[in-house]
Amino acid sequence: MGGDILTLNAGSSSLKFSFWHCETGMELSELFRGEVEKIGIAPHLRARRPLGDTVGDKDFGNDGAKLTHEDLLHELFAWISQYHRQNTIKAIGHRIVHGGNSFTAPARIDDEVMEKLSKLEPLAPLHQPHNLSGIRTCAKLVPHVPQVACFDTAFHHTMGPLARRLGLPRAYDEAGVRRYGFHGLSYEFIAQRLRALDPELAHGRVIVAHLGNGASLCAMREGRSVDTTMGFTALDGLLMGTRPGTLDPGAVTYLMREHAMSAAEIEDVLYHRSGLVGVSGISSDMRTLLASGDSHAHEAVELFVFRAAREIGALAASLGGLDGLVFTAGIGEHAPEIRSRICARCAWLGIILDERANGAAAPRITAQASRVRVYVIPTDEERMIAEHTVKHIGQAALLN
Repeated sequence: MGGDILTLNAGSSSLKFSFWHCETGMELSELFRGEVEKIGIAPHLRARRPLGDTVGDKDFGNDGAKLTHEDLLHELFAWISQYHRQNTIKAIGHRIVHGGNSFTAPARIDDEVMEKLSKLEPLAPLHQPHNLSGIRTCAKLVPHVPQVACFDTAFHHTMGPLARRLGLPRAYDEAGVRRYGFHGLSYEFIAQRLRALDPELAHGRVIVAHLGNGASLCAMREGRSVDTTMGFTALDGLLMGTRPGTLDPGAVTYLMREHAMSAAEIEDVLYHRSGLVGVSGISSDMRTLLASGDSHAHEAVELFVFRAAREIGALAASLGGLDGLVFTAGIGEHAPEIRSRICARCAWLGIILDERANGAAAPRITAQASRVRVYVIPTDEERMIAEHTVKHIGQAALLN
């Protein structure tokens, strides 16, 4: 006896999903997960069970370029009905990038919540509209199923006022122009896993490096966010796949003034044409850049490492020292060379890497003599969303 949970994570060009079964006692077991990638180009739906065997593979090809997120959600529900049973879905959990000042915990979605979330779209223009479109589409497809919003910004609400404040006139701060932080679902999962792996370290001063196409760092004390590299938007902080990270605001006003660029053109440069792809002129994919002999690819990788190490130093200052460092997400989990280079630049903090353990991506990759313990921990935002959804909906509703 139990109910099923669907989680959705709608991005600008992808739609990640996972399907979970909830038993009596609120225990979750994963049934399958996957994504629809290359939305707007050549959509492709793939799904797999936890052990990796494929259960769904549908290529929409170039003819699918005109399919919207809403169209592809219809396709996903149709596939779920064929592979599983759509009528077993008892709740749907959504990753929502921005919760603003209002949402510091998961929320049951209703008209009032949707109205508040819609007002936050200008703060996350490339993510929030797709997040909310997914909610509206699910409401049409399965109107009787409750939906829960899980926020990427919520984990960072524990940051102090100085870490949140921008050096702008107070009126803008009161209007919500402040540092929020992102990747919160990932950081929350890592904090949870670290408590199981190394309880002593979990209570100490830890920096988590979520390194993927989108990348950020979070400084934690006792598993709570103290500071982070992303700020008002997901553009801030580290060099990323297509985003520049920390940027002198004067560079933006210069582009507006001297290159007559509009806000939309600047947004395109900052979100899509900067970062690794902009510096290298080759790719936003770290694997491609590491394999390349091109000098520009080498420079992009070195800049990524330099910026990550510099920000680790800054967050160590926010924490008043450092006890642990955790690598996670696509690059953090799968690029030992990047981990090695970052740790080498952070040797002054007391990091002594165990290269053999690093190459094997063992949970702990530092030597016993290392003053700072370094771990590689795979993140799982989908599980975090599912757990929040179960807790928020409650056992009675799920098991009916």
